[in-house]
Amino acid sequence: MMEISTFLALLLAGSALHKGIAHDRLAPVAAKLTGAHGQGLLLLIVTGTIELVAAICLMIAPLHQTGALLASIVWLAYAGALLRRRGETLDCGCDLVAREKPVDWPLIARPAVLAMLALIVSTLPVAAFGIDTPFAAAALLALYLAGSELLAIPHPRWRKS
Repeated sequence: MMEISTFLALLLAGSALHKGIAHDRLAPVAAKLTGAHGQGLLLLIVTGTIELVAAICLMIAPLHQTGALLASIVWLAYAGALLRRRGETLDCGCDLVAREKPVDWPLIARPAVLAMLALIVSTLPVAAFGIDTPFAAAALLALYLAGSELLAIPHPRWRKS
């Protein structure tokens, strides 16, 4: 299961890095998502710090459970913020590029599923870091990013929500 923990850590660290690099775009997005107008930059700093701490904890055996629980809290907060905005069209900051899209159930489910995965990881014993761990984690990250791109398709026939 270390592959899944590493995937979650990569996703969290990438998200924290993204917040630091694209803070000009993401600060207003965070403020709009939460309704905390004028506090977007503070929200980015706090959330990015928690994500980074969770990522580091996931990779340290004695802190593994703490990292998974922190990750689940962050992702549940994202899911809750998106749920409050369901039906609106906005740039949720969930992607590396700025794009407005409808906040619908698949978009809300993405952080909720990640939170559930992190909760499951928090209950499992820590596995050893093997030679294949980084490759499997990178493959999971690639699949996650590909799924994110599929969710960004405006009106596909296969998507009914």
